Amino acid sequence: MQNATMTAEIVSVGTELLLGQIVDTHAPRMAQILADCGIGCSRRTTIGDNWDRLVGALKESLERSDVVITIGGLGPTVDDLTRDAIAVALGDELEVVPEVGEKLRKFFSLRNIPWNETIGRQAQKPTSAKLIENPNGTAPGLFCEKSGKVVIALPGPKGEFDPMADGPVREILSRLQGDQVIHSRVLRICNMGESQVELLIRDLMDGDSPSVAPYAHLGEVHLRVTARAASVDAANTIIDPMEEEIRRRVGSNVFGTDGTSLEQAVVDLLLERGATVSVAESMTGGELAARLSSGPGSSRVFLGGVVTYNSDTKQILVGVRQSSLDEFGPVSEPVAAEMAEGIRSALATTYALSITGNAGPTSDVGDKPVGMVFMACSGPGGTKVEEVRYRGLRQDIRRRATQTALVMLREELLGK
Repeated sequence: MQNATMTAEIVSVGTELLLGQIVDTHAPRMAQILADCGIGCSRRTTIGDNWDRLVGALKESLERSDVVITIGGLGPTVDDLTRDAIAVALGDELEVVPEVGEKLRKFFSLRNIPWNETIGRQAQKPTSAKLIENPNGTAPGLFCEKSGKVVIALPGPKGEFDPMADGPVREILSRLQGDQVIHSRVLRICNMGESQVELLIRDLMDGDSPSVAPYAHLGEVHLRVTARAASVDAANTIIDPMEEEIRRRVGSNVFGTDGTSLEQAVVDLLLERGATVSVAESMTGGELAARLSSGPGSSRVFLGGVVTYNSDTKQILVGVRQSSLDEFGPVSEPVAAEMAEGIRSALATTYALSITGNAGPTSDVGDKPVGMVFMACSGPGGTKVEEVRYRGLRQDIRRRATQTALVMLREELLGK
C-alpha cells in the first residue's frame, strides 16, 4: 500500500487524558514519526474509555484517513476497549492467538499471580490484524490492513510505547509510504511580532512544498518551513532557497534555526567577538543569568552577575546612588542604567545587562504599574535603557523581560 498523499490520524484513548490526570506526550511523538515516514498527520483525537464514542471515532477516522493509529486501551481490564473497538470499526471478529495466551499464562505463573480470564483478553486480535511484539509488556500491538485502510494500535505505558513506536511501527510506516519523508526546519525570529512577520512573508505561505507557517512563542516568532521529498537531504535542497528568501526579508531578526535558543545565539556572538557580559537583576531574580549560563561556551563569555532584589542591595552590590532611588524609585530608567554600569565596572566585562521592574501580581513600588520594566545594556558605546509595558502572568513578564534584554545585547553585538 503506497500513496503519495497518504494521511493519518492519531486516536489517544483514556479517560485519564480527558481529566488532565496525565499529559499525552505520545501523540506528538507519533506525529513526528509519521512525518519522518512521509505521512501527514491530519487530525489528533482523544477519547475516554467509552465504547460508543471510541467505535464512532475510529469509524470516522477510517472514513477520512488512510492510516489510523491508536494509543492506549490494550490492557486486560474491562475499560481497555481499543482492541474490541478496532474489530468492530473494521468489521472484524476477535480471535484468540493460542501462543500468546500460553505465553501470558507462563508469565503470570512465574510471578505467582493468579490467572483470570480478563488477562487472556490480551491474547485476542481482530481477524485482519498481525501482532506487534511488545518486549516490555504483556499486551501486543496490532497492525491491521483491510479494504485499503491501516490501523495500528500501540500500548499506553511509556516503556512499552517508545520502543514499539520507534522500532517496528516506524518500519511499518516507512514501508507504507515508500521513499518519502516530511522534513521541517524552524526559523526562529526575535524583536518582531507574529503579525509583522506575516506581513513580510505572506505570499510565501501559499506554497505546498515547501510550506511556510508562522507560530508564536513567548517573546519569539517561529516559522516552520516543511518539504516533502525522497530523503531529508532532498528536502533540505527544497528548504534552503526558502530560508534564504525569508532571511532576505526578515533580516537579522532571524537568530537561529530549530533548537537554537536566543541565549545561545547571543553567547555565540560574544564568542565570535571575543566579548564578555555580566548581569544585574532585580525583578527576574537570576533568570537572565541562568539563561546566559545554560549552553556551551557560556563560561568563556558570561563572567557572572548579581540579584539586587531590594534597594539596599542595589546600592551595596552595584553602586546605585541613593539619590536616584529617592528621586526616581527602584523601577526607573536611571536605576536600570546604574545597575548595568555598576556590574560592568565591578566585573570588568565588555557588556552588562540589567533588569528592574514590577512583575506583579500586585504593585509594591508606588505608582509603577504591574508590567512596567526597565532594561539597560551598557557597553563600549555607552548605556541604553528600554522601558517596556508587559501584560500577562508574573512568570510571563519575567520571561519577556529576559528576552528583551537578550535582544538588546544582540543588537549591540550586531552593531544595530
